[in-house]
Amino acid sequence: MPRRTVPLMGLAAAFIFAAQMLNFPVGAGTSGHLVGAVLAAVLLGPTAAVIVMTAVLSVQCLLFADGGVSALGANIFNMAIIGSIGGYGIYAAVHRFCGGARGRLMAAAFASWCSTVLASICCAGELAWSGTVPWSAGFPAMAGVHMVIGLGEALITAMVIAAVDRAGFRSQADELAAPSGGRRELLVFGSLIALGLALFVSPFASPWPDGLEKVAAMLGFGHKASAQPVLASPFADYRIPGVTSAPAATALAGAVGTVVAFLLSFSLARTLSPASVERRPEAQG
Repeated sequence: MPRRTVPLMGLAAAFIFAAQMLNFPVGAGTSGHLVGAVLAAVLLGPTAAVIVMTAVLSVQCLLFADGGVSALGANIFNMAIIGSIGGYGIYAAVHRFCGGARGRLMAAAFASWCSTVLASICCAGELAWSGTVPWSAGFPAMAGVHMVIGLGEALITAMVIAAVDRAGFRSQADELAAPSGGRRELLVFGSLIALGLALFVSPFASPWPDGLEKVAAMLGFGHKASAQPVLASPFADYRIPGVTSAPAATALAGAVGTVVAFLLSFSLARTLSPASVERRPEAQG
């Protein structure tokens, strides 16, 4: 991960955090939301995507009680590792046979769908391994609903990548390369878009339960999520305490989370990426 990629990793985390707040209905009283693992992997590379997704999931867990502390490791494994690395592997294999800009979008869309389903299958396996729900019931339920949710993931991923390409940026295996002077522009406009999603769009997200919540209610293990939390989150349920207006409380919480996701991903990336070394000309004589 080159140092010049670090700010873009912060931007990716901010955008994915904001976009994940936008649940979209998929039918039968169920909603879904963007995961973003393949999106980050295609634009920044799988290594960077793991860090970006880890930052997003950690902020959701610790600040907003979205995913328990005891489940954080499983969520990172499913979405940050399997979603990013597995999804990127599928993308690279498909893109090898489908060249060109259109083939790249097709590969990204298909890999996004696959990564969503793979993460749900891993979750079903963990639920079965923990004795929460039998594999024979959890696997078809989780895979079935996320096959539908994955269609939205594929569409959003392809649209964002197409927009990035049209703006004149090109994504590579290890970084998002910008034209001369365009990297700062990308950071500014990308940050404004992420904050705009959190502030003005997130309050209108679908209130329907997501895929896992729907399966939990259907198979009868939803009550296990209502236990006393191990760690109190300051903005539980994406609400700012003391704000009486529910849309305003959600919007402000989303803005806070977007900024924190950027800072955490930026800090992790800067800590883990090697410092650039200047090459000095050899002494003459």
